[in-house]
Amino acid sequence: MSDIAIRFNQASYQYSSKKIILNEADFSVREQAKITIMGQNGAGKSTIFKMITGELKPETGNIHIKPGATIGIAKQVLARDYLVLTVRDYFATAFDKKMYDLDRRITQVLDVVHLNVPLDRTLKQLSGGQQARLLLAQALIQNPDILLLDEPTNNLDTQGIDHLTQFLLEYPKTVLVISHDAGFLNTFTEGVLHLDVFTHKVQQYVGNYFVVVEEISAQIEREQRQNARLQKQIIDRKEKVNFFSHKGGKMRKLASKMKEQIEEAESEVVNVRQEDKTIRPFIIQAQEVANPVVRIQAVTMMQHDKPMRKTVDIVLRRGECLRITGPNGIGKTTLLEKLASQKEAGLVIGEDVRVGYYRQDFSGLVFDQTAFAALRAVQLKEIDQDLYAAAAHFLLNSELLHHPIGSLSEGQKGLLCYARFMLQKPGLLILDEPTNHINFRHLPVIAKALNKFNGAIILVSHDQEFVEQLNITETLDLESLR
Repeated sequence: MSDIAIRFNQASYQYSSKKIILNEADFSVREQAKITIMGQNGAGKSTIFKMITGELKPETGNIHIKPGATIGIAKQVLARDYLVLTVRDYFATAFDKKMYDLDRRITQVLDVVHLNVPLDRTLKQLSGGQQARLLLAQALIQNPDILLLDEPTNNLDTQGIDHLTQFLLEYPKTVLVISHDAGFLNTFTEGVLHLDVFTHKVQQYVGNYFVVVEEISAQIEREQRQNARLQKQIIDRKEKVNFFSHKGGKMRKLASKMKEQIEEAESEVVNVRQEDKTIRPFIIQAQEVANPVVRIQAVTMMQHDKPMRKTVDIVLRRGECLRITGPNGIGKTTLLEKLASQKEAGLVIGEDVRVGYYRQDFSGLVFDQTAFAALRAVQLKEIDQDLYAAAAHFLLNSELLHHPIGSLSEGQKGLLCYARFMLQKPGLLILDEPTNHINFRHLPVIAKALNKFNGAIILVSHDQEFVEQLNITETLDLESLR
């Protein structure tokens, strides 16, 4: 039997007295295991990674990593400080000492993740998909004994996801993955750590992802039935205690005995593991704007690392949805940025059209601003009740609203963007990978809201299952223009 690679021993952590993340987490991961970490947005999945790497320390309990084991982590997004680095300099940060064969190592690991970019290119010049592959490659170049992947399929196209899946199946060491991509997880997962955002506990399961999800649902049903039976007993006995306690002699002794039975039954009531809450149906009201909302007459894309401009003729009206497709690195995100900024000829948004923009890296949010302030900034009328109601639709309670955006999970930042759309009432939605970081349970609800949106939508998404739920009226395939 393989040795233990990671052991959490009654480890607890909280960011503040009001924000408990983990409560006596107790689990172990064996060497060469492929484990999924699942749980609601904000349950502490990324916190567990930070505790494994030593970035965070448990307040009580302890964490044991196998002596000598190396750890590599591919985070969800590139830290903004890294965006000015070249590809070569970024890989150099993975090592404590100067590597004289660094270029050779980089070339080898970039081949593993199917990425071909010049080593002197800055990271900010790369597309979201290229950055996602780079995050993975930076972890792999260390050949770590423990590989931590945080939402590794975000921004990856189908080919990239397939290649990553094959790599993980063949990787001979320990892998822990955080992802909301159920199909991706089910292909290689052999165990699950489930974090409960309500109890702050961690429960360990054995089996592939879909089996574990079914097991959790069955467990919830059993616990709910048990609690219903116990609650009925407790209510019944309390009524009898009230009746018998006013009697004398043996009746009073019987009442005393029933009180003991009530205490025993109450101790057997379990904290039901609650399933991930799904956001409620919502509506994004559209601004009344004149047609056409958008006209695209020319686009610039990348071919052999050089910009190439092509003439097109696309007119987008209210109620229409344009999907822009093409491989990673062709310039989809750059096209959306130029459209939103209105800084390039050939890309025209109608006059006075309000634009709701979902950026895949959330760079449109101010991270040291509170979530409340971010919602207030786009609200047309400053009505607190409407603001709190919009936030509640996306599981952002009053406490979370007064935390800095930077302290929210990536999934909560994504939901915050949708809450902003509700308050902003835009005429145009620009959505760049709008499923990134979002719990898969929420996606059908979001798709329905987008289909009911009466403004115009421009979408970039590699999530084919999500796209198939949308009413796409036109597609612009940049690859076909080359």
